[in-house]
Amino acid sequence: MGALLSGRANAFGLLRLVLATSVVYAHVYPLGYNSEDPLWGISGHQTDVGKMAVVGFFVLSGFMITSSGRRLGIGRYSWHRALRILPGLWVCVLVTALVVGPLLFMHLHGTTSGYWHHHPDGPFAYIKGMATTAIASGYDISGVMRTGVQRGLLHNAAFDGALWSLKYELLCYVIVGIFAAGGALKRAPRTVLLATLGLYASMWANTWHASTLRGPSNEPAVYLRVPILGQASSHYIIYLTFAFLLGGCFQLFRDKIPVNDVLGVLSALVVLATFRWGMFTVVGYPAFAYMLIWLGLRLPKQVHWVGRKNDYSYGIYIYGFVVEQVLCMYGASHWGAPRYFGVSLALTAAVAFLSWHLVEKQAMRLKDWSPNRPGWTPGRSRRRAEARNGTRDETQGGLPAADPPSNVAVGQGA
Repeated sequence: MGALLSGRANAFGLLRLVLATSVVYAHVYPLGYNSEDPLWGISGHQTDVGKMAVVGFFVLSGFMITSSGRRLGIGRYSWHRALRILPGLWVCVLVTALVVGPLLFMHLHGTTSGYWHHHPDGPFAYIKGMATTAIASGYDISGVMRTGVQRGLLHNAAFDGALWSLKYELLCYVIVGIFAAGGALKRAPRTVLLATLGLYASMWANTWHASTLRGPSNEPAVYLRVPILGQASSHYIIYLTFAFLLGGCFQLFRDKIPVNDVLGVLSALVVLATFRWGMFTVVGYPAFAYMLIWLGLRLPKQVHWVGRKNDYSYGIYIYGFVVEQVLCMYGASHWGAPRYFGVSLALTAAVAFLSWHLVEKQAMRLKDWSPNRPGWTPGRSRRRAEARNGTRDETQGGLPAADPPSNVAVGQGA
C-alpha cells in the first residue's frame, strides 16, 4: 500500500464526494416522507445509507488526518484542523440563523419580528451554542421547524441535523493530536493499534449482549459531557472513533497492508453478507473500511482529479440538510423522491461551490501562517517536505468531513 500512496494517484476525492452525496440521499426519506432509506430494511435494521456514509467519512478522515498528525508539529496540526472545519461551519451557522431562518419565518408568519425576539432558542442563542459547543445545542431556531412540523410541512424539527457528527470528528482530531504530541504516531504506532483493538473489543462485547446479531445493544445510551464539544453519546464515541482510528491504522501500517484485488472484492462481499445475516458493525465495518481504501487506490486514473484542487464534499455535507428542509417547507417532497433528491442535490452543490471558493479555500490559504513567522511556506520547501515524506499536504480531510477531510464532515486534509 505504501508504494501506491507515494503520489497523488488515488480517488479519495471522488469517494468523499460520493459519501457526501449519499448523506443528502439518505436524508430525503426521513425529511420528506418520515421513513428510513431503503438500506435500513435491506440490512435488517442494522444501518442505512447515511450511517454508512458517516462511517466511511471517518475511515477516510482517519487515514488522512493521521498522516497530518505524523508529519506536523502539534501546533500546526491543530491550526490546520481548525482551519478546515471551523470557518466553513461558522459561516454555515450564520447563514442558517441570519438568512434561511428569517426567510422561513416570514413564509410561515408573514413577518420576521417574532423571529428575532424569540427566546431562549432565538437565532443568536443558536449561533452562540453552535459556535461554542460544536453542535451541542438545540437544532431549531425561534420555533420555525416546530411550526413546520405542526402544519404538516415537515417531518423533522431540526434545522441542520447533519451537523451532529462533527463533534465526534473534532474529538477524533484531539485524540490523534494526543497521539502525535506523545510521539506515538512516529515512534510507537502500535499504541494506536492497541487503542483501536480496545474499541473493537468493546464493540464485540456490545454485539455479544445484543438480543440478535442484527445490531449492537446501544440502549440505554450513556451521555458524557465533553469540554467545548458538549454532550456526546458513548455509543458514537466508541463506534466512530473506532472507524477513525482504523483508518489511521491503515495509514500507519500501510507498508504492511496489501492492496489486493481479491481482498477488495471479498471485502465488498463481506459487507453484503453482513447486511443479510447480521454483525455488520463488528464484521462489516472493517470490511467496509478496507473496501474504501482499496477503491481509493484502484479506481481508474481518469477519476483521480476529482477533489484534488476543489473539494466540495464538506460543503455538501453541512448544507444538504438545510437545503432539503427549505425545499420541504415549500412542498418539494410532493414532487416524488427522485425529483426531490435531484433538486436538493443540485442546490446543495451550488451552495457547496460557494462555500468552498468563498470560505473554505480562503481559510486554507492561511494554513502555513505562524505567529512567529507570518506568511506562507514557500512552495518549493513544501514540495521537498512532501517528497521526503512520500506524501502530499492534503487540502482534504474527514466528514463528512469534514476535513479536505475530510467529514469529515461530517471527512479533511492536513
